[in-house]
Amino acid sequence: MITHESAFEANIEAHLLANAWSAVQPASYDRKRGVFSDELVAFVQASQPKAWAQLVARHGGEAMARQNFTKVVVDALDHRGTISVLRDQVKDSGVHVRLCYFKPASGLDDAQVARYAANRLAVVRQLHHSESDQADSLDLTLVVNGIPVATAELKNPLTHQNVEHAMAQYRSDRNPNDLIFAKRTLVHFAVDPHRVAMTTRLAGQETVFLPFNQGTAGGGSPGAAGNPPAASGSYQTAYLWEEVWQRDAWLDLLGSFVHAHAGGVLFPRYHQWHAVRAILAATYTDGAGVDRLVQHSAGSGKSNTIAWTAHKLSRLHGPDDQPIFDKVVVITDRKVLDRQLQETVAGLDHTPGTIVRIDENSAQLKAALEGNAARIIITTLQKFPVVAAKAAEEAAAGEASGVVGRRFAVIVDEAHSSTSGDAVKQLKTVLKGGNALADAEASELLADEAADPDAALLASAVARGRQKNLSFFAFTATPKPKTLETFGRLDADGQRRPFHTYSMRQAIEEGFILDVLANYTTYATYYKLANAHPRNDPEMNASKAKAALARFVSLHPYQLEQKAEVIVEHFLQKTQAKIDGRAKAMVVTRSRLHAVRTKQALDAYIARKGYDQGAYPLRTLVAFSGTVTDPDAAGLTWTEAGINGFSEPQLPKKFHGDDCQVLVVAEKYQTGFDEPLLHTMYVDKKLAGVKAVQTLSRLNRTHPGKQDTFVLDFANSAEEIKAAFEPFYEESFATPTDPNVLYAMEHDLLAAQVVSAEEMDAAVAALLSEDPARQPEIYGNLDPAVGRFAALEDDAQESFRTTLRHFCRAYAFVAQVMPFTDADLERLFLYGRLLLLELPPGDTDPTPQLSKSVQLTHLRIAVTSDAAIALTASDEPGTALPGAGKGPQTEPVMDKLSALISAMNDKYGADLGEADKVWVDQQWVVVKGDDDMRAVAENNDKGQYRLVLEQKIKDLLVDRHEKNGMLFDLFFANPDFQVSLVNYLIGTYDEFRREVVG
Repeated sequence: MITHESAFEANIEAHLLANAWSAVQPASYDRKRGVFSDELVAFVQASQPKAWAQLVARHGGEAMARQNFTKVVVDALDHRGTISVLRDQVKDSGVHVRLCYFKPASGLDDAQVARYAANRLAVVRQLHHSESDQADSLDLTLVVNGIPVATAELKNPLTHQNVEHAMAQYRSDRNPNDLIFAKRTLVHFAVDPHRVAMTTRLAGQETVFLPFNQGTAGGGSPGAAGNPPAASGSYQTAYLWEEVWQRDAWLDLLGSFVHAHAGGVLFPRYHQWHAVRAILAATYTDGAGVDRLVQHSAGSGKSNTIAWTAHKLSRLHGPDDQPIFDKVVVITDRKVLDRQLQETVAGLDHTPGTIVRIDENSAQLKAALEGNAARIIITTLQKFPVVAAKAAEEAAAGEASGVVGRRFAVIVDEAHSSTSGDAVKQLKTVLKGGNALADAEASELLADEAADPDAALLASAVARGRQKNLSFFAFTATPKPKTLETFGRLDADGQRRPFHTYSMRQAIEEGFILDVLANYTTYATYYKLANAHPRNDPEMNASKAKAALARFVSLHPYQLEQKAEVIVEHFLQKTQAKIDGRAKAMVVTRSRLHAVRTKQALDAYIARKGYDQGAYPLRTLVAFSGTVTDPDAAGLTWTEAGINGFSEPQLPKKFHGDDCQVLVVAEKYQTGFDEPLLHTMYVDKKLAGVKAVQTLSRLNRTHPGKQDTFVLDFANSAEEIKAAFEPFYEESFATPTDPNVLYAMEHDLLAAQVVSAEEMDAAVAALLSEDPARQPEIYGNLDPAVGRFAALEDDAQESFRTTLRHFCRAYAFVAQVMPFTDADLERLFLYGRLLLLELPPGDTDPTPQLSKSVQLTHLRIAVTSDAAIALTASDEPGTALPGAGKGPQTEPVMDKLSALISAMNDKYGADLGEADKVWVDQQWVVVKGDDDMRAVAENNDKGQYRLVLEQKIKDLLVDRHEKNGMLFDLFFANPDFQVSLVNYLIGTYDEFRREVVG
């Protein structure tokens, strides 16, 4: 019947049989051994006839050779696993035999091409596979050279069943201990005409399936979960058997993607497989020199995608059967990726020295670049300037050997602004190739075109731009406009877009990551300030003073105590029980000092409430870099290791364990930190753009038992977070920068009459000579410009310094994407960078120390939003250089401190009343009720009284706060106390009446 499942099954089989697959009868399956012996022997006979003849001779005949060889293969499968047996040889009676041949990198070896063609790919329908239930059968089984490698259960909605029923069948009706599942097949597909899911391990009801769909816009395009509409006369899921199971693609997947991992099998998700193959296909066509940007969502498995890409690029040959790249260089700062890369590539290539991790110094990097063995090099961008300097030294001494090869693939992990600066120029210089004649001819030609004899200057400009021998493959979840312009492709509308996209939206809908905005609560902090010295009302920069006032409030002990209470109580009530009681939380603070004081406030509140005792004690950790000095206590410093009690490298492991639940951070661990148990984040820092997405994405990792996440945000509004996420929700894009923006800044700089053309030429010539003996020439040609700068008016100085800084930053980026080189701009850039170092610093912070000038009089923290933040794709392109590269163009506004305090109170003092006073009425009563303070007042002058009060006030306030907490608890726990308190407060009625009469 046309509506039956069998028709779906038959159509898939028909396509495979028409495209180099064969059909094998299910009866030929050896259940006890888990192989198709006839297929196995037929492959060896066709691909390795000499080896088979040896086996027949040594085993005393064809029949014994079949029996004994099959046993050898079965034993190897049981001992080593299917992946190892397919990729490596087995040995029988001293004869080496391969069980599969993968496509050779080039077509130069006819024998290897013939062996590859001898592979036998077969499809089996309705295979009765089970030792435990003879009636069980699999809809489809895929077999390679007699070894079953994959199974599929098909469902047809026309019979009221779909992919969910296929998954349920695997979970309920298939015995994971049957040989075909336990020791043979690598992956299992649940398929209907609309969707595909896959798993690599059957575990009964615990079996975890992952979507294996293209996305609604097709592979590599931004879209939602699912698949594009079906072509006429086809199925939405036809890509599975037409693309993934296509003979060459399937063998390539088994040979270059699937590998053993953590006691199981790692099988690529569809977007990973598609991205790698798309990169390879485009690079095969275009060769070296073309950059590509891959925008894959956080949590989408970028590390493995990078590993597969690196391995495949290292072996990629072009149409001429020659390697397209001599080496692949992976730029990363993530140690986790280092390990994953090594494990992945080691599982694919056992050649010693193929992959080299640079974990010692730049000399190690130089050796790897100069050696022949290393095909994949993992390093950091920061090491390349050192390598360039070392190469220059050796060249001057006549000892340079240079890098091996001329064409490089550079894979950049989490590519952002660091890849648009001078460090990349140094990388390009190191890897620019070894054809000295061609380089000389190119520089000569450029010099002629520009009518400029300074070839070194032009060579510097060329090194900064695109290089024909380098291909950059940039991977990131959150491409900034600069990243898009540097690595993105130009579309038909003139916008820069990623080469391949796996969107945040699709990743969330497919369940690969959690939606961190689904449970998002924002708090607002309302406060009022007062000038502690009204007679002293200084004038100051308004924006900087407002920031300082806000910082004063954020570090105020009462504010820290209030937030500590909110954080701890929320964690205990809402988070602690999540993920089977293992949930973790992160507190994101705005500075290292905030991190230290926030941890102190949390620990104090936890100790005061006794939460650090009992069966489940609550403990915190802190993470920050370097040393923090307390501005209010001279000589008091903190380090992360000193506070935590163990070294910094131990922190991730300690936090993952059961002893510590809350991690307070300042910058550190906001990006690149992968802790699946992290469930809740408390944000006390302004976040915007990429930083907001990267920080909050620490929560999105999935884990068994982790159903949701939670964010409690003290510093950002829901609207601000929504605006930060939307550019990265589906696909990021940017408007290309017009290089001509540099000329306006060049004109302004030269018009200021600070820079002399002759001095600039002389300084740059000395710089590019790289001769240490000429260093005095550089200083000699900078000093006059510094003198002319000093003679300018203050406003003119600030304008020149700001413009020069913006020019240098803009040129370092734009030079990489400019379709031309301009020696004048390069010269101004090289000279300007040096001049910036010599110019006297400006008055960057006219704001006085406010802690002694301002008092906090009111404070209240209240919820402002408690709902999911819904995202839509942004339709506005980003801009790499907003404001034509000049940054904000507003003049600083100066205002009186009193006016600034008033403005801050207007903004943050909403709805505050007398009940929110924190330093007035209640504390007055506290001090008045202290007998010691009464005795001091009665027997000393006011100055002595003040000294004692300053020493004792903290203890009095802490004691009052603790008693407030006790009263709070008593009120809600004791009905009698509630009645007593109401009886007492009823007296406010008479007071209200007296005020009316009065």
